[in-house]
Amino acid sequence: MRTIKLAKVVVHIGVGKSGEELEKARKVLANITGQKSCTKQAKRTLKDFGITEGEPISCLTTLRGEQAAVFLKRGLEAVSNSLKASSFDENGNFAFGVKEHIEIPGTKYVPELGIFGMDIMGTLERPGFRIKRRRIRPAPIGKSHRISKDEAIKFLTEKFAIQVRGA
Repeated sequence: MRTIKLAKVVVHIGVGKSGEELEKARKVLANITGQKSCTKQAKRTLKDFGITEGEPISCLTTLRGEQAAVFLKRGLEAVSNSLKASSFDENGNFAFGVKEHIEIPGTKYVPELGIFGMDIMGTLERPGFRIKRRRIRPAPIGKSHRISKDEAIKFLTEKFAIQVRGA
């Protein structure tokens, strides 16, 4: 029950505007992950940036299982297998950014689509975490069963052979 596993990896591209640019980002995300993406809407209106509430401005894809682990290895290679200690939170999650999607190994540059940066977020969990999100009688996870920052760093260094800077 104490073993840690990779629950999911979320790949997010924030474009900041809807239209053709967002559709290009969705195509890039589909090419990289091999999975269809969904769009996310703006939460509030920002007149300075020309964004209105409810306008689609970004896209994301959630990967689970073996597909998540394979993509995470590729994503970590894009940042030379090293993360900052500040990339980890106290709940077993981590996140990092890739400045250009063509840095990910196996990705080819398509001039019609352009270049996009992206965020890659990972969530770690132990067996039994399902009780937190189940529909009938959900319950909180006990403190001793939660994943700490140090445990998350140790898991990623062992499983994915990364270096952690500033730890």
